[in-house]
Amino acid sequence: MSDRDHPPYDESTRASIDETVEALAKEYDPEPRARALQSLLIEKELLSTDAVDAVVSTYEREIGPLNGAKVVARAWSDEEYRRQLLEDGMAAIERLDVEVNGDVMEIEVLENTPDTHNVVVCTLCSCYPWAVLGLPPTWYKSPSYRSRVVREPRALLREEFGVDLDEDVEINVWDSTSELRYMVLPQRPPETEHLDESELVERVTRDSMIGVDRLA
Repeated sequence: MSDRDHPPYDESTRASIDETVEALAKEYDPEPRARALQSLLIEKELLSTDAVDAVVSTYEREIGPLNGAKVVARAWSDEEYRRQLLEDGMAAIERLDVEVNGDVMEIEVLENTPDTHNVVVCTLCSCYPWAVLGLPPTWYKSPSYRSRVVREPRALLREEFGVDLDEDVEINVWDSTSELRYMVLPQRPPETEHLDESELVERVTRDSMIGVDRLA
């Protein structure tokens, strides 16, 4: 969906949208269930808090955004890989030995250009490509983000993330599902032609792969 496709909303319509999203969030939010299950497993001594912390740390620092950054850096450096990534994201990602369970979901990669900016959301809950981006940030799961990014993405990016896009840049909002997740291929930052692939990895941010940061 594009921000140009949305009709103007009056205040009552906006309030209705926000109330609906918040109600759905409360009904379908998996986080309380996950926390309750975690507490029960720890109470029954089937799981330890150290094990939970280790998994979280692994996704945050090792498995998480670093995998996505490697994918982006390779796409910036290798035109053939970039084409494959945009045509068949799962196959290209797996070429870099990133373990993604294809039976559960597909990952589609969306390319930012000077004229187009992509941003990802999950309006129903918090579907997110953990294998390439790690754990979803708290704001990604918030009702505010999930409603505003759909109805006023340009304002949200400017006010909440400091991304002020020109009016002639089209914004496309992509709604993830349990079967299909999205990842943004950000534009390569200017004056990075001299950097090798390992150095380019350090220039990629998690937020740029969600679409709330613009590197160029």
